[in-house]
Amino acid sequence: MSSRFSIWPHVIACLLVAATAVLLCFGALVTTFDAAMAVPDWPATYGHNMFLFPFAEWFYGPWDLFLEHGHRLLGAAVGMISLSLAAAVWLREPNATVRALVVGAVLLVMVQGALGGARVLLDDKTVAKVHACTGPLFFAVAVAIAALTRKPAAEGAADAPAPSPAAVRSAVGLTVASYVQLVAGAQLRHLDASVEPATFRWLVAFHLLGAVAVAAFAFAACLWSRSTSRPAPRRWSLAILLLVGCQIALGCGAWVVNWGLPSAWLPDSWTLSEAMVARSTWGAAVVTGHVVLGMLILGAAVVLTIVVGGLVDRQAVGGRFGEPGTRRVFA
Repeated sequence: MSSRFSIWPHVIACLLVAATAVLLCFGALVTTFDAAMAVPDWPATYGHNMFLFPFAEWFYGPWDLFLEHGHRLLGAAVGMISLSLAAAVWLREPNATVRALVVGAVLLVMVQGALGGARVLLDDKTVAKVHACTGPLFFAVAVAIAALTRKPAAEGAADAPAPSPAAVRSAVGLTVASYVQLVAGAQLRHLDASVEPATFRWLVAFHLLGAVAVAAFAFAACLWSRSTSRPAPRRWSLAILLLVGCQIALGCGAWVVNWGLPSAWLPDSWTLSEAMVARSTWGAAVVTGHVVLGMLILGAAVVLTIVVGGLVDRQAVGGRFGEPGTRRVFA
């Protein structure tokens, strides 16, 4: 194993983050257009090997087939990148925390692939809900790996101020609230018209409370980050606060696109009349954008937690990252 810093784990991790972001966009579109069963078999695609399915039939075929088969191809690509990242980390990255995260990423991508297959074979929306919850979790792990494998600035790292406990707590709270909010949104997106009105109202209320929690944690993180002398936490927290503002606006738009304007601000007006299927390009953009932006907020919250906690900077204390004397990330 080389004792010098290697850029390859970080490069591959960044590639994994980018590929996963595109994969999540496709997954969100699959749900928006109700295209999950556009291909009825798995792992084959209409009897073809998934990788050998005719390109013209896929790329120029029906929109729902393009989304679902593209989602499968991207999922396979993310799986292969995950394995490449695991190999690079195992060969070049001595940090135990990063190695553990990579193992978790490989396990998650395997579980996610199996859940995707089960969703098709069983045609079960409950499996779809779980599948929608593990995707953002994998994305968060990929972002954490990319952030932790970045080459730290060794100069001045030993003199870096100790992280504020309040700032760390607000960043961690924001990360947890962002993920829980995505889970709640996944439950709403996979409902059908037969759901009990009371269940729908409780889910909507929980999602609204989650939005308040995310906004509160984002504001607190921005407030506490202003007390630090480091610019990175301030930049990240401000960016997240702006994203949360945009997300609230998109959430209102997603409600109007799916169910129209509520007749009143009372639970009685929260009645699910039909499945959430976008009926226009504009509607699809609003609904899907709401999901994707939520995932970006989660990823940014993960980075903020790492930056606020000084986890990357600490790796540089005692030597360059990867050299003898380097502290563990959470030491």
